[in-house]
Amino acid sequence: MELYIQIRNGQPFEHPIFGDNFRQAFPHIDVDNLPPEFAKFERVPQNVAPEVFEVAEIRYDWFGDTVKDVWSVRPMTDTEKANKIAQSKANPPFASWTLDEATLVWSAPEPEPDDGLIYFWNEETLSWVVFTPPAATA
Repeated sequence: MELYIQIRNGQPFEHPIFGDNFRQAFPHIDVDNLPPEFAKFERVPQNVAPEVFEVAEIRYDWFGDTVKDVWSVRPMTDTEKANKIAQSKANPPFASWTLDEATLVWSAPEPEPDDGLIYFWNEETLSWVVFTPPAATA
């Protein structure tokens, strides 16, 4: 993927621009000989897996004459944590399930059987029911 980014005061500015869009917006610029107001950009996939109460953040840094994504993780603020917990509580999978606020994992009133069968939760009976696929119709 061909990308470019604008440079202001020696630093990456805003977000990368696709090569085709760049050439259309700046037809007078030779992409093989970029002026100091632009640089090639290399997209780097996210290489961090934030935990429940962490946030993956991205910044753009110079690597030689190219700007690249740099990923990092930071802890959530107390406000962000409270908002995430409130959002989870506002969307329970079932009324009878409880939320572990430390992991944001919902739990049924009883554990799902671990016998190799496929189950679904029946909220009316508050129990796990074996899933039976519907019969094929001809």
